[in-house]
Amino acid sequence: MINLNFIATPARLLGWLPGAILSVALATVPGLAQAQTPAQTPAQTPASAEQIKRGAYLATAADCAACHTVPKTGKPFAGGYGIDSPLGTIYSSNITPSKNGGIGSYTEAQFERALRDGVRADGAHLYPAMPYTSYAKLSDDDVQALYAYFMQGVPAVDGAAPKTALPFPFNLRFTMAGWNLLFLDHSRFKPEPAQSVAWNRGAYLVGALEHCSACHTPRNAFMAEQGGNPLAGGQLGAWYAPNLTSDPVSGLGGWSQAEMVQYLRSGQLAGRAQAAGPMAEAVQDSLQYLTDDDLNAIATYLKTVPAIHLAHETQAPYTFGAAANDEVLLRGTSPVSDSNIPLNPAELFSANCASCHQAKGLGTPDQYYPSLAHNTALGHANPSNLVAVILHGVDRTVDGHAVFMPGFGADSLVNPLSDEEIAAVSNYTLQRFGNPAVRVSAADVAQARNGGPPPLLARVSAWLRRIAHFL
Repeated sequence: MINLNFIATPARLLGWLPGAILSVALATVPGLAQAQTPAQTPAQTPASAEQIKRGAYLATAADCAACHTVPKTGKPFAGGYGIDSPLGTIYSSNITPSKNGGIGSYTEAQFERALRDGVRADGAHLYPAMPYTSYAKLSDDDVQALYAYFMQGVPAVDGAAPKTALPFPFNLRFTMAGWNLLFLDHSRFKPEPAQSVAWNRGAYLVGALEHCSACHTPRNAFMAEQGGNPLAGGQLGAWYAPNLTSDPVSGLGGWSQAEMVQYLRSGQLAGRAQAAGPMAEAVQDSLQYLTDDDLNAIATYLKTVPAIHLAHETQAPYTFGAAANDEVLLRGTSPVSDSNIPLNPAELFSANCASCHQAKGLGTPDQYYPSLAHNTALGHANPSNLVAVILHGVDRTVDGHAVFMPGFGADSLVNPLSDEEIAAVSNYTLQRFGNPAVRVSAADVAQARNGGPPPLLARVSAWLRRIAHFL
């Protein structure tokens, strides 16, 4: 959410990387490393159809399929989705009830331990790409319903997912015991008696099931959420998960509750934002299926999140921009048959963007192709989402309606653009339709192609490995 633009699916992005360098030392302290749990046979008590149905809804709200299903080609919950991180590729696990590669042998207690504590049945620690730091707040009833669904409502798929093999020291899973000791809050969600039922439901959805803070809260040096800045926004690889607090400039204070609900349900709100990247995944796989009551509960809660203002932001991002049209200035200026002549920024926009977003940048009347003016991606002080959407495009399906924009990265099906060209068209659109104070460099684009700014932890670990190589 922020631009509401991107309530990211945390496992698909990188806002969680473990503090393994510190944890290596901590995990050597007696008692920190978790002992392995002996294999047990789960109870076969049939769950009620109602409990399984409820578990299915909870799994949708928790967006489990987004990470545990390979898009387009994978079987539901069979794992194998590769999460590209600065530390290497992390593969999601098979969470079907198969006893051959899945979780079919998990007892309810083992399932609960994995979900809330990040520890597998064999005692090995999960990486917090699986947002157990949020799922720790789940109620006992919801954990039981999820267990019933995954054991009795999901078809078994045999075969384990590919193994994750991160470089040293992140390959030492036991080091996560130290990270958890420092940063995992084991407390369950507790309703606030002074607040309404809707507010408490929204707080539970945002904090536990939808795990919004996993993407929208900035991280410290060890990639744990900063407790003093909840939902204040954070960099997630090439994307930026914006501020969800009630601040009217930096956050969502200027959004009405009805606007929030519409955006959460559809991923599109004219004059505000359109969902792309991980936010599009969250809308497509999870949010569009929530009940009206739950969507309104989320909005009710977000309207009250204490405001956190970023000092460098002086104007709400969606308020930037106006119509502009440079087409008439381009006619007859360049021989279109000469492919060796580099296009200037206005020509790049005309050749690659104007056919959909229109020459004036206001999009189509129905906003299927959205306006670039009054668009959070172009008005935000952080241009990451603008660059990422040019590189990767948009692909979401909501209520049976597909929304698609081709990307212009190296694997583009239409016209791959260089780093310099993407920087040029980014700056052109920012100047003409967005926040003119923001600039994008070719180096920024190159960094986005490579997954975004590497976190400090990744840079330090790479430096240590290089030193070790020469010792």
